[in-house]
Amino acid sequence: MPGGRLTEEDRRLIAAGLAEGLGYAELGRRLDRPASTIMREVTRNGGPDDYQADRAQQDTSTRARRNNQPQPPAPAPTDSSYGRDPQAVQDFTEAFTDLLVQQGLPRMEARVMACLHITDSGALSAAELVQRLRVSPASISHAIGFLEQQGMLLRERLPGERRERYVIDDEIWLRNLLASLQMNNALIAASRQAAKILGPTTPAGVRFDNSAELLILVTEALTQAMEKWRLHLASRTP
Repeated sequence: MPGGRLTEEDRRLIAAGLAEGLGYAELGRRLDRPASTIMREVTRNGGPDDYQADRAQQDTSTRARRNNQPQPPAPAPTDSSYGRDPQAVQDFTEAFTDLLVQQGLPRMEARVMACLHITDSGALSAAELVQRLRVSPASISHAIGFLEQQGMLLRERLPGERRERYVIDDEIWLRNLLASLQMNNALIAASRQAAKILGPTTPAGVRFDNSAELLILVTEALTQAMEKWRLHLASRTP
């Protein structure tokens, strides 16, 4: 970035320029900085109507000190039970997380799912997830809400315990498929309605009609697969 970091004097010039009604491009030219740098500086520190040089300088210094603080060491690879190689477990967890992200899960949700999958119990509390993933409780809460909505985990509270645990089981993907089927049924209904409205013989109507036929075939195949899986689980239950 031309000129390095913004100085206190730069911030005073920005505040003065904003008071004059100058735009980010003109301020950037005056300070020999990219307009995007000026925009980020102003946006981060109150916006054009509330930017104050002294406060911006103080807040920037505070952020810099916080970022320079030594970070806690990364957690050691866990789960050496059953003679497992802890490093291999950690490497797999990271690879499985990436795979879930490639399948469409947001990364935080994918990390929660991977963390639950590698535990033998398949269940962890919010506090345990925070500790293992080293993220905020809010991040865990948001991820749990999303995964619950997708039918990918359950909540449980053991008798005599106050804390909830978040659980995955053998039917995790079954519930996820069920959510997909419900969406397919909604898309089928919408596609059929669109074909009627647009005209079943028009190009647009035919496109929607074909989509409905494909979704019906997929739904039937998935329904049969789910029933076979339920029977398979029942046969394995003592």
